[in-house]
Order: sequence, then C-alpha cells, then structure tokens
Amino acid sequence: MATPALTHYERKRLENIRRNGEMMAALKLHHKANELSSAAKRSRIEIKSFKTDLEKKKPKVEVPIVIRRSLRSRGLPPDASTSSGLEDDLLPSPRRFHSQSSPLRSPIDRSGPLTLQEAHSGGSTDRLLMDTILGMSENAPLCWRKQTEEGSFSGFKLESLTLKEQNVARLVRGRILNVRFLPSGARTVIMVGDKFGNVGFWDVDCKEGEGEGIYMYSPHSAPVSGISVQPFSLSKIFTSCYDGFIRLMDVGEERFSVIYSGDEAIFSLSQQPEETGCLYFSEGKGRFNIWDLRTRKASTSFSLHRERINSIDFNPANTNLIATSSTDGTVCIWDLRSMKKSAPKSVSTVTHKKAVHSAYFSPTGSYLATTSMDNTIGLVSGVDFADTSMISHYNQTNRWISSFRAIWGWDDSYLFLGNMKRAVDVVSTLDRTTTSLVSSHMTAIPCRFAVHPFMIGALAGATAGGQVYMWMSG
Repeated sequence: MATPALTHYERKRLENIRRNGEMMAALKLHHKANELSSAAKRSRIEIKSFKTDLEKKKPKVEVPIVIRRSLRSRGLPPDASTSSGLEDDLLPSPRRFHSQSSPLRSPIDRSGPLTLQEAHSGGSTDRLLMDTILGMSENAPLCWRKQTEEGSFSGFKLESLTLKEQNVARLVRGRILNVRFLPSGARTVIMVGDKFGNVGFWDVDCKEGEGEGIYMYSPHSAPVSGISVQPFSLSKIFTSCYDGFIRLMDVGEERFSVIYSGDEAIFSLSQQPEETGCLYFSEGKGRFNIWDLRTRKASTSFSLHRERINSIDFNPANTNLIATSSTDGTVCIWDLRSMKKSAPKSVSTVTHKKAVHSAYFSPTGSYLATTSMDNTIGLVSGVDFADTSMISHYNQTNRWISSFRAIWGWDDSYLFLGNMKRAVDVVSTLDRTTTSLVSSHMTAIPCRFAVHPFMIGALAGATAGGQVYMWMSG
C-alpha cells in the first residue's frame, strides 16, 4: 500500500520540529532540564525522610473527653434559631455581634457580676457620674409618673425646637438601639445602648472642669435591647440584651449584677409605672415573661405572638393594660388581670401587612401609636381601642440603620420619628400632617428618640454612628 503524500502544511510542520530540535541541542537545554528534575527529586526524598523520623519520635496524644455545656454557662449568646427577625436591630443571630465586638474592649468574663470599674471602658473617670446619679436619685420626685396639668403645653410651640452645636455628642462606638433620659428635673442625663453591648451616659449639664460628661460601660456582649430605670430609684438601671442577660446597674453598690439569664435572645424590656417588684420582658419567638425581682423567679410566662415581641408598653392611665408589637405583623393590647396562661385573649388587635417595630401609649393613655415596615403609623383609640386609622410614613431603613419607632411627645398632639433625609419627622395627631425638623448640625439619620419627661421641649435623637442630638425648645 503506497504511503499518502504529505500536504504542504505537514511538511512545513516537520521542518519546524527538526529545526527547533537542532537549536535546543546546540543550547544543551535537555541536559539542564534533566539536572533540575534530579535536584528537585532529591529534595523531596530528604524532606519526606525528615518528617518520617519526627513522626516516629512524636508521642501519642490521647483525645480528651469533651463535656457538653450550655451556651449560657459558656458565656455565649443564644442560638440563632430563636432570634428570627429583620437585619441588624432585628438580627437573625445575636452571635454575629458577639464576634464583632469592639477591638478596644478588655477581655473580661461577662457571664457573671461585674463591678462598674471592670465594665467601664471609655470616657472620663466615672466617679463624677456616680455622684451625679446618686444625687439625682436622692432628689427624685415622689411620684414616678408625671401628671400633665391642663394647659401646661399651651406655651409650647413646635417651631421653637432648635439644635445647637454643643448639644451633639458621640456616646458609644456602635449603632444605638435604645435612648432614654434619666427621669429627673434636677439634671439632664441621657442613656443609650448600642449593638456592641455598650451602655453610654451623657451628663449634658456637666460644668467646666468636669470633663466632657461622656461615660461608657460594656456590661454585655451583644445588642442592648432595652433600658429601664427602677421607679423611685434613679440609681438602679436595668438593661436587657440579645445575649439572654438582664443586668442591674446599681450605682450605689457600684456593680452590674445578673438579674436573669437564659438561652434565648431578649428583645424588649419594660416596667410597670409606680411598681418595683417585677420586670416584664420578651424572649425568643413571642414569649412574654413576668419576672419577680424578690424571688428571682418567673411568676408567669405567656406565649403571645408567633414571632418576636419588639416592644412592651404600659398604659399610663390604666397600668393593667399593656401593648405588645411583633414581627408577625400584629399589635395586641392585653389586660393583665384577665390573661390566662393557656390561651390568653387580647382586648384589641391591630394588624399590619409587615413587621411592627413598636406600639406606645400616649401620655394620657387615650391613644396607641404603632410603627410598621408597611410604611404606616397606626393610631388606635376609642372604647377598648377598637378604632384604628393609618397615617402614611416612609419607614424603610437599610441594614446599617435602626428601624424607626414613633414616640409620643409631652402630650397627645405629636409623634416623633426618623426621616431618611437626616431630619426629625413630627406627625400631628390632630390633622395627620407631617412637619420635618432639619438642622445643619445633624449630619446623620436619627433613628431612635426619647423625650424628657420633666423638661418640655427636650428631645433626644440617636443615630447609627453612636451619636445623640438633643433638640431644645427656645
């Protein structure tokens, strides 16, 4: 059989192969490649032999038996499965904040009691703060709940609220979830809780030579979900956290003691006005607990919602009525006197299309304001709170900003809440109109608010950057 003739391309290819071979032979490239390959092989053999000798000399190590311990006993935050909700302030897993704690925080054990000195982590020496709070507590009013006299707001004008440069301060390192005024007319002190477990204080009235008046403590390892001041005693401040702990900051004893610890995240905290014996808090998916401070036990526990409870508030006119808002899209009003443990029934229920961040009673107790992710503010009133009207408001925030929560002013006329355009929105409950407070000094979006219960015209707004803006009348 005859050999087929080569094409022009094949002849050219063979010629190139022959020519390249002659060039490589002239440069002795094949010889050098063989030398490199032999050297690399010898090196691999020597390394393998060295490792083998070490392994022969290495003693055997027995694997220890690991004893299982609960998350709480190990000082870890609760499991993610009990913390479903929206991003960040409605974080699915509180463990995330535990791993992102501030690098400046000292590595101390937060599973037990802490002294104020151990928890103090920033700002001026806290001796001045302790003396200030103790002095305010001694001069506290006899009645915890301020009674609004008719006509006491006649001189207040919304347009008189202004923000001055000296009334802006950064209290903590992380995003603020809670802001409160210490309820005293003697001095202005603001408290905040942030996502890193820090609790900050701002003594607004501090004098020259007393430092900046900013103090920070780190008693928790996860977001601070609630702050509550003990009625009749300003020196005792309760804080709750996603880490499953409730702590009592006792300024007189100079310590943070553990009041309660559980394996589920705590999302809201409240106290009944003029009553000091119990704490009311929510944990996990819709669980509502009444904690007896004297016996250190849960006197009662209810399952009130399908999802987490974001706020708990008492009616100031009838403290047997409480309102709870939930991620399941509902707001319920309950009567503590008639609640049954097996199947509690609400006095009234308000339904939103999306998660509800808050539900707060007005100062007179006649109204209830709800704030929902469905871009509405609910206004509930009437006999047994059966009448509901919705006010449109843009309530969408991103993952870095705390959800908006509308709070009442000093009477039933106005609601205050955040605006994504770095402003404070003021909603009139009389004509349902919205007015925005703006200032060149406000460089961030205010998310959470508080009004001073004894100082008409003092409004505090907190931001994601740990700042507080205090608007004043006049």
